[in-house]
This record gives sequence, C-alpha cells and structure tokens, in this order.
Amino acid sequence: MELPEELLREREQRTNDAISLKEPDRVPVAPYAQFFPARYGGLTCREAMYEYDRLADAWKKTVMGFEWDAAPPAHIMLPGKVFDLLDLKLFRWPGHGLPNDVSFQFVEDEYMKVDEYEEILGNLGEFVVRKLLPRFAGALESFSSFPDFSLLIRGYNIFRTAALAASSPDFAQSMEALIMAGREMNKWSSKISELHRELTGAGFPILFIAFAQSPFDIISEFLRGFKGSSLDMYKNPEELLALIDLLTPGQIGGAISAAKGGGNSRVFIPLHRGAAGFMSEEQFEEFYWPSLKKIFLELIKVGLTPLPFFEGDYGPRLEYLRGLPKGKIIGHFDRTDVFKAKEIIGDVICIKGNVPASLLCTGSPREVEEYCKRLIDIVGEGGGFIMDGAVNGIPDEAKPENVKTMTDFTKSYGVYRK
Repeated sequence: MELPEELLREREQRTNDAISLKEPDRVPVAPYAQFFPARYGGLTCREAMYEYDRLADAWKKTVMGFEWDAAPPAHIMLPGKVFDLLDLKLFRWPGHGLPNDVSFQFVEDEYMKVDEYEEILGNLGEFVVRKLLPRFAGALESFSSFPDFSLLIRGYNIFRTAALAASSPDFAQSMEALIMAGREMNKWSSKISELHRELTGAGFPILFIAFAQSPFDIISEFLRGFKGSSLDMYKNPEELLALIDLLTPGQIGGAISAAKGGGNSRVFIPLHRGAAGFMSEEQFEEFYWPSLKKIFLELIKVGLTPLPFFEGDYGPRLEYLRGLPKGKIIGHFDRTDVFKAKEIIGDVICIKGNVPASLLCTGSPREVEEYCKRLIDIVGEGGGFIMDGAVNGIPDEAKPENVKTMTDFTKSYGVYRK
C-alpha cells in the first residue's frame, strides 16, 4: 500500500504531466465541484453554508470515497453566517430568499452608475469604501457618510472629522457588524484550512487555492451590470478601458499573493462575458482579451498555472489562445466543442472537461461511460487532458453513480503506460 505522501506526489505528477502536454501514466480525474460533495454527504445547501464541521466531513467523504487525483477546494463554498451578519445584497442564499436546498445565486445590479466613472477612476479605494460597500451590504450603509478621504491628509482631522463620524451610532453598528463578520470568517477559514491540510495529508492535492477574474467581468458583474457594461462599450469606451486598466494589476497581484501564500501554483479564473453571444469578436479584442492575456502571462512569468474556466461557448475565441506559452495553462471548457478545441489548441494548453451536466444528472452510467471513452480517445490522445464535468465541474444534482462511472472508467480506460 502506498503511503499518503507517495500518493500525493503521484497525483501531482500525473496532473503536472497533463498540464505540460505530456502523457502521464493515465488521464487525471481532477474535478471542480460546489454543492455536490455536500449533497453526497447528506447535507442540504443551507446546512453546507452554516454547519462547517458537517461540510468538512461531507467533503472528506466525497474526495476520499471517489479518490480523485485532486480535491476540489472547499473555500469555493461560502459561509452563510457572514452573509447574515453583513446583510449582503449581492447574493440570495438558502433560507435567505431561496429554499433550503438551492445553491446561492448572485444578484446582478447596477451597483455603479454610469456617471460615476470619473469618481472611481479618480480614487478607487474611496469609491469602494464610501459607495460600493454600502450598496453591497445593508449592514455597511453608514460607510457612505464617512468623510472625504482627502480631508484626512490634514492630521488633526483624524481626531476631528474622522473621529466624530466614527462616533455615530450607525457607524458603530456597521463596525460591530464588520468585526463580527470578520470573526466568523476567521472561524470558517480555519475550518476550511484544516480540511485542506487533512486532505493533503491523506494524499489528495487541492486543485487550486487562488482566484482571479477578468477585469471586464468584474465591471460587468459587480459594478455596471450586463446592460450597463454592454452600453458602455458603445457610449463610454474610453472610461471602460481605463477602469479595466486600473483593475488589472490588482487581479495579478492578488492571485500571486494567494497562490504563493497557499503553496498552490494553480490559479482559478472563471470567465463569463467573453463567451460568444455576450460580445462581438471586435469587442472581445478590444475590451476582454488584452487584460485577460496580460493576467495569463504575468502569472506564468512567476511560475503559476492559470486555470481559466471558459463558461459558455468560447469556440470562436480559440485562435486567440494559440499565442499563449505552450504547456503552461489548463483550460476548463463548458459548452465549447472540446473535440474542435483539441484540433486548434491541443498542442498549446491542457484541456479540462467536459462531461455534460445533462449526462451526469439524468443520463445512465452507460451513457456517461460512452462519452468519457470518446473524450479519452480523442481529446486525451497524446496527453494534455484532464477529466471533469462541464458546467461547474460536477453539478450539484449529479447522480453519484454517474460520477463514480466517470471516475472509475477514466482510471481503468484512460491508461497511457501499462
């Protein structure tokens, strides 16, 4: 029997070989998952967000039971108690606008108005504190009344203007809510870190720790909304591009810091608005690709591995990926034709995916096996392939027997070296 540290090295080597476009001993199975482990462990979505110990137990049961080559990170789950304490407006979650066994949902809105570009470009930090936080969280609404930051440069204003503002009952309540949320976040983070250490100690590497996002997606999802960002490409292109440039360094620096601090070289980058149907090719070239490419290259430069999740159809964008460094990126594809992707970029990036959610949720084990065989035969030929589901990796509602079929069949059939 292999020792955990030997299994850890073996699994990491298998995944790293696939990333570098080599043939590992077999096709790795390294799925992304969100609420599937919780449900497999007998929890509702609400219980998964509020009962940290039970979530950890469910995660261990899933990862160790299926024996994947990498464990999906548990910090992709979110702590419901923190949402409660902050009265978060960005999400609806189980028991707070949604039934107890439904995944949380993002609430898109125009959190930044079109006439506020000058303000956010002039002072990003102040805009976040005085404008965005009060709009994102009901408990932080009083932050909007905090004095103009520029006034604080005069030292005595710290104990005059700032101290007086902070002494208001509303501001005190906001600070208390923030402190309580921070304590709860520390409690949750400690449990997740403990879980990750246990999984690693048992021989299961964590798929990723660090996150980054496309700057356009940040603007479109968290600031202007889909409608607003779409109009801005026509009516306010210069301001939109300036904000993209302003946000890009923070995504690079934050991802590098998180990856280095977490001891994990892979950086997850969920991509949304760049897919076909959201913007034209000309808009993709102008507003989406330059900053995203810069993020990829800067991460690679410091020895990290970007793991973009191409949500939606990125078929028309595949040619752009050909210009990236070879064997340095994992591309997780959702609705993109991965068989076509293998032809176009199979010699450039490692392809991850993409067993359809419909098969994993409603198909038979036989149908899952047939699709996996096709993936291994075509996309896995010559290496550079990692088995996973499509939308959200393993869907929340996936049948366990289908997940087991995907896993076990890949291990037995997807062998390169006997």
